[in-house]
Amino acid sequence: MAVLPITSHDLQSDYDNAKFRRRSAFKVITQAVLTSNVRRNCGSCGVGKLLALLMIAGLAFLTVAHTNSGISAASEIVQHINVRGEEKVITEGHGNAESLKRFWRKPPRLPPRLPPHGKAGNNSLAAEAHNQQHILGSAVRQNKVAEAFRHAWTGYKNYAMGSDELMPLSKRGVDGLGGLGATIVDSLDTAMIMGLNDIVQEAGYWIEKKLPERLNEKGQVNLFETTIRVLGGLLSAYCLSGGDNGTTGGWGSRTRLDGPNPAIYLERAQDLADRLMVAFTSSPTPIPYSDVILRERSAHPAPDGLSSTSEVSSLQLEFWYLSKLSGNPKYGDAAMHVLEHLKTLPKFEGLVPIYISPHSGHFSGQNIRLGSRGDSYYEYLVKVWLQQRGAGHGGSDVSYLREMYDEAIKGVKNRLIQKSIPKGLVFVGELPSGEDGSFYPKMDHLVCFLPGTLALGATRGLTKQRAMEEGLMTIEDIENLKLAEDIMKTCYEMYSVTTTGLAPEIAHFHTQEFYEDGLQGGNKSSEFLGDIIIRYADRHNLLRPETVESLFVLHRITQDPKYLEWGWQIFQAFESHTKVDSGGYSSLNDVTILPPPRRDKMETFFLGETLKYLYLLFGDSNVLPLDKFVFNTEAHPLPIIRKGVENDLTSQTQAS
Repeated sequence: MAVLPITSHDLQSDYDNAKFRRRSAFKVITQAVLTSNVRRNCGSCGVGKLLALLMIAGLAFLTVAHTNSGISAASEIVQHINVRGEEKVITEGHGNAESLKRFWRKPPRLPPRLPPHGKAGNNSLAAEAHNQQHILGSAVRQNKVAEAFRHAWTGYKNYAMGSDELMPLSKRGVDGLGGLGATIVDSLDTAMIMGLNDIVQEAGYWIEKKLPERLNEKGQVNLFETTIRVLGGLLSAYCLSGGDNGTTGGWGSRTRLDGPNPAIYLERAQDLADRLMVAFTSSPTPIPYSDVILRERSAHPAPDGLSSTSEVSSLQLEFWYLSKLSGNPKYGDAAMHVLEHLKTLPKFEGLVPIYISPHSGHFSGQNIRLGSRGDSYYEYLVKVWLQQRGAGHGGSDVSYLREMYDEAIKGVKNRLIQKSIPKGLVFVGELPSGEDGSFYPKMDHLVCFLPGTLALGATRGLTKQRAMEEGLMTIEDIENLKLAEDIMKTCYEMYSVTTTGLAPEIAHFHTQEFYEDGLQGGNKSSEFLGDIIIRYADRHNLLRPETVESLFVLHRITQDPKYLEWGWQIFQAFESHTKVDSGGYSSLNDVTILPPPRRDKMETFFLGETLKYLYLLFGDSNVLPLDKFVFNTEAHPLPIIRKGVENDLTSQTQAS
């Protein structure tokens, strides 16, 4: 995206208004003459001087006529100007008559241009200059993020193409997600959003040519990971590449995307989903098994017989959308039955344990947390409600999801929120032994999804200003948005408190009941050095996206520029400490020391989520607006379908 730079002239603060009045050559010469001694002595001038004046006037007239004829010769140049939202076309120059009219017409007086922080009566010019600076800065930052994505993709392409993930230090690939080329599918819609058409083509044609044989040959995959990364990635690629014109015509793309026909992505998605469906049909309860053998179309539970609560409750966005696209309700039915079943189970102030049994259909154990194995249960309650509230599953009412979400957030505020000492950071702790156990001040980086989720729930994806103007926010919504901003601050400080500027996987917090000395983050300039405790086993960083995800959502909703600065600092830290010269980015073993020791892994979500959210953070809010799209837990945008669009979408897909 080309953006004109702001020059030092644009930012000049001392202006002479006369510089902005266009004056004719005749006027310039005559004004100079009349202000000379000739004017003062005109009463006594001779014939020679009078003839000299007439000669000067004649030369000036010829000069102006020549200039205007040049303008007439350039009459083919057409300028487009925007007047009251309509496109007008004006052609410059219509011959000498028009030129003479312009010659005798007094040009308008133009106001001075003010610097970004200059003061004018209505501040409009100052605001315009400030916006120009903001646009320029955002464009530069977006370009830097796109360059980082290309660097990550180049490393993957050169050393691991077709593997699930890149090991950037040893320059080879590894299959840890079932061998479906997970990085390719997970990062495809990021390349689309960034307009990187060559990468879109490379990834798209791999999916067209290679993915079918992988589906036929590969064995065990995790239902949840495969759904959010691969199925979600395919559905988003179909949507953004133009396959779903009925609902996604205006997602904000400025680039014509190449690659295979969008229908290819939908075909691959349906093939994969048909194989994953066995996890639901094999289980004796609505709770699906956790593992699927793709080539055999068989499923089985995990070795301990349990499924993660977050995993079984984070399949609905993808399977429901596939049902809408394909016209086959089986996918959405199976996934939504899980949430309908969870609605009937007993909870503790809306909070649920992190394990559930597919054999009994009941929760297992007492551990309650919003970190691993619990996180996206709470995220999908509000996101599935947002996705389906206008066109619910089978025409059903999904308001129960909003009720479950509201109850859960009350439980979070009542039982899991505390403040650290001495500086009072608001954090989310855990109840390892359930409702009768003690509070534990441990917070996974994964919990940093919560500020974004709270903000979405508070405003339904609208800006705070618009939601307030439309009367959509209750007192509780306003409180939840304030809580979102407080937790966002804590998530940012988990980065800022370390020597590298990157967050650990897990942080503990200093409270009245809990403190461990000598385990600070290393950044001695941080005022929160005494509040955040980082144990040796928790100091690794996996390039996770949750904090930048919430920065993106909160900036869209509150429009507070500090979130841009926080995101930029985090991106620069990734660039400084995780970038591998030969291509790709590496996870870290310890974020508290310099140089940080690296671990040989680039997770798919670094391309699929972290860099995508950073790019969107610095971009235009009209790209993938949050009141029209919902992002799955792997950052794949899917459309929010309104009532009346559902039938059109199904008939359109069947016709194609």
